Amino acid sequence: MRHIHLTLFFLLIASFFVNRSAAQVGAPYIHDPSTLAECDGKYYTFGTGGGGLISDDGWSWHSGAQRPGGGAAPDVLKIGNRYLIIYGATGGGLGGGHNGRILTMWNRTLDPQSPDFRFTEPVEVCTSDGMEDQDAIDPGLLLDPTTGRLWASYGTYFGSIRLIELDPQTGFRVKGNKERDIAIDCEATDLIYRDGWYYLLGTHGTCCDGVNSTYNIVVGRSRSVEGPYLDNVGRDMLHGGGRMVIAAHQRACGPGHFGRTIIDEGVEVMSCHFEADLDRNGRSVLAIRPLLWQNGWPVAGEPLRGGTFKIISERRGYSLELAVDFVRMKQERERFWDIDLSKPTKPIANQTLSEVIGTWPHDEIRVRCSDYMARPHQHWTITPVDSAGGYLSNPYFRITIEGTNRVLAATDTKELTTVSSFTGADEQLWRIEQLTDGTFRLMPKRIPGTPTLNTRYCLYSAADSTPTLAEYDFQSDNAKWRIASLTEK
Repeated sequence: MRHIHLTLFFLLIASFFVNRSAAQVGAPYIHDPSTLAECDGKYYTFGTGGGGLISDDGWSWHSGAQRPGGGAAPDVLKIGNRYLIIYGATGGGLGGGHNGRILTMWNRTLDPQSPDFRFTEPVEVCTSDGMEDQDAIDPGLLLDPTTGRLWASYGTYFGSIRLIELDPQTGFRVKGNKERDIAIDCEATDLIYRDGWYYLLGTHGTCCDGVNSTYNIVVGRSRSVEGPYLDNVGRDMLHGGGRMVIAAHQRACGPGHFGRTIIDEGVEVMSCHFEADLDRNGRSVLAIRPLLWQNGWPVAGEPLRGGTFKIISERRGYSLELAVDFVRMKQERERFWDIDLSKPTKPIANQTLSEVIGTWPHDEIRVRCSDYMARPHQHWTITPVDSAGGYLSNPYFRITIEGTNRVLAATDTKELTTVSSFTGADEQLWRIEQLTDGTFRLMPKRIPGTPTLNTRYCLYSAADSTPTLAEYDFQSDNAKWRIASLTEK
């Protein structure tokens, strides 16, 4: 958390420490959220002040997460069957200037209602004395999947970002470990590992100024966890480098405090807060976005919103469509070898729904894939269904043919059909997630006749023209689809 004006400082202290619950009232309001953690089917994130948020499905959040110690900008990581929480007790201009402490503690569960909910006594792992250019605040954790070693980065704009090593069994600092400076001009850092690279994600810009906050998240990468962390043009983050990951978006500004969550192979999301959501009174809110990887760099994806699209199979490039008879369009033909170039051209109107819908069956209609021809039976309207719950990053959607109530649905034989009206049944609701390569997977909420929500079967191109439901496989283009605007080539 960046050093702030004294007046604002006292306002923050009143908000975060005197009345912690005020900062947590109403979902999804939070500041400085930790990386998301899953515990017994629920999701948790912790924020500055001691509390945090809980979600049953990853989409709808409410207050109720608990941790002792107060302080600022925690992070959480599951190691084995326990959860390690790290947080800054002071620093960043909060309650002691730049004289800060970072502590760790463990719990076997994150559920405050569980009989096993009991935090260990916090252990100090590093400090800052307020005299040197360094703040012991804003920690982030990485358990290196290649070595099993545990690392923490921390710091603010007041000096450097530092790296220390912790013991993954105790949460204590490794004896004799010497802190290492790895970046400047950022704060609220997080470390992640992917495909042989270590990534340092830092929050750049100003915080704690509501709609005027300029927070954004930048990244550098290294082959070694100890750096140097270079950006896409070779600038060292120790000299102020950093490639943009996410900045202000539409009516939300000040993204900060990056966290990465891997849902499935090729399905990842990033979490952060926006300092101010202009549609929610300028409050600081939790945000979850698809996490894409472009040329080895993390990029925040766009949340899927409603609209009318073509749904294109990555396998062949064919369009998902109703399996109905092709209706030819009328055209005044010209012989291409005898065109009168002096004659002005005029546009040909698109085929309309009213021109073809009378030829369609009234009951169920199967679907297929074929060449995209800009026809009504190939245009799909995707609409969020607010009452149906959701998952990490989105609500469930219904998928209908544009201008109709005809909805895409799963069958009990794991096939696809469309029915004449939307009832809200689970087999008519779709989980749509953007994958790390920018394509999408589409999964029915439930397969009819099954007792649990579907997390295995997705829209799948079994052959060039044959869509079905099959197990998701990120390595196969059969499981991937492009959701493109009608004007996109």
